[in-house]
Amino acid sequence: MITISIMLATIIQALDGTIANVALPHMQGALSASQDQITWVLTSFIVAAAIATPLNGWLVDRFGLKKVFLVSVAGFTIASALCGLSMNLTEIVVSRMLQGVFGAALVPLSQSVLLDINPKEKHGSAMAVWGMGVMIGPILGPTLGGWLTDSYSWRWVFFINLPIGAVAFYGIWRYIHATTAARRVRFDMFGFVTLSIAIGALQMLLDRGEQNDWFQSLETWVELVMLLLAGAYFIGHTLTRPAGQSFVDFRLLKNSNYVTGLLLIFIVGMVLFATRALMPTMLQGLMGYPAALAGLVTAPSGLGTMAAMLVVGRLTGKVDFRLLLGAGFAITAFSLWQMTQYTLVLSQSDIVWPGVIQGVGLGLVFVPLSAATFATLSPQMRAEGTALYSLVRNIGSSIGIAMVQALLVRNTQIAHASLTTQITNANPALNDPSSIYNMGSQLGAAMINNEITRQASMIAYVDDYWLMMLLTAAVIPLLILIRPPKAASAPAPVDVHLD
Repeated sequence: MITISIMLATIIQALDGTIANVALPHMQGALSASQDQITWVLTSFIVAAAIATPLNGWLVDRFGLKKVFLVSVAGFTIASALCGLSMNLTEIVVSRMLQGVFGAALVPLSQSVLLDINPKEKHGSAMAVWGMGVMIGPILGPTLGGWLTDSYSWRWVFFINLPIGAVAFYGIWRYIHATTAARRVRFDMFGFVTLSIAIGALQMLLDRGEQNDWFQSLETWVELVMLLLAGAYFIGHTLTRPAGQSFVDFRLLKNSNYVTGLLLIFIVGMVLFATRALMPTMLQGLMGYPAALAGLVTAPSGLGTMAAMLVVGRLTGKVDFRLLLGAGFAITAFSLWQMTQYTLVLSQSDIVWPGVIQGVGLGLVFVPLSAATFATLSPQMRAEGTALYSLVRNIGSSIGIAMVQALLVRNTQIAHASLTTQITNANPALNDPSSIYNMGSQLGAAMINNEITRQASMIAYVDDYWLMMLLTAAVIPLLILIRPPKAASAPAPVDVHLD
């Protein structure tokens, strides 16, 4: 019952990161907002969640896990209701910020609870359950959001959280035992403020960079300066504080498994969310898929992920972490290689099967990676460790999405310019009066330009898939840095102590 309750809380938080995307055009009309203004519905949630995530470790230490969990679920559910009831842009942006603040603790706390209530030999199975909750949100979010928006209203994108949040709240209140707050760490206000400014500036830069034409905009430069200054102050302040008294305890970074896990989950976040961001726009923009059909052909990748997690959950602890991770990254790289073969002529099976294979690969990676990252970490450090783990995954996803979108625009322009040089009057097919591509007519010239743009966009999408494939393959050698935990009969090695 504890597992069911906390996973419901995890699912609604993971779902809300993507479910609102497809409803934006409907919100824009209902709230009388411009295209630039309505994107704040997404940006406010992302930035608020990123800033609040590092607070998780201190909050648990100060108030106890159960209290923080209950307040987070209740706050997130109430904020969801306020989002659905919003009548103007200001109301929904403020409500989305509240969603981000209260929802930031749900994913790391659920991971921490599952690790705490299960013995070490069951950590693989526990992380499989947790991983399904985390992964199902980004995969099903756009499909569910589109269906709710088309069938009912964009407001139901938020109202659907209410019954789920209520059940999760009751389960956590009823079945999780309250623990005494440790109160070991004093709140580091300067560290929190500087880290919050740095994270907020980074998320704003990544989320709005493409819209602002990157460094052609004063806003982007301001965000970059704030990021560098706040980040430098935070690092300098943290390194000079006594051990255990800084906002983020750098002793976490003495654990090699944990550090390697952070690097790998950063890459997983980049590949998973970047691919999820590319596929719908490619299908709808270049191939004319309606939103519902685009959701249907991409959803099976989630089935591959869940199937792989169910299997690998039983293998974790019996098979070397590094073998499972190596297989997962290799399968993911293979699926991305299949995507590099995409053209403008694709059947639905050409889209479904690489997605399923990628889902299997990511499922093989996610579970053993989560288990390996925390295998040698002291239980006292889990609340802060899981918060940082979730933060790094989210930053990786933001960087991945921003990177592929920027390269998509740039490479489309480059490919368009290159292809245009091949269009000359020497080609008899372009001078045929009976051809729709006759350069002598305005319609023919427009048709040629439209086709060149489509081909150039496809080339740019393929370039992005190549980049994702190379990134995935490049991390495989890092697996040698992961140390398998000792046998259960021996005490687990602990690199980080609080005493």
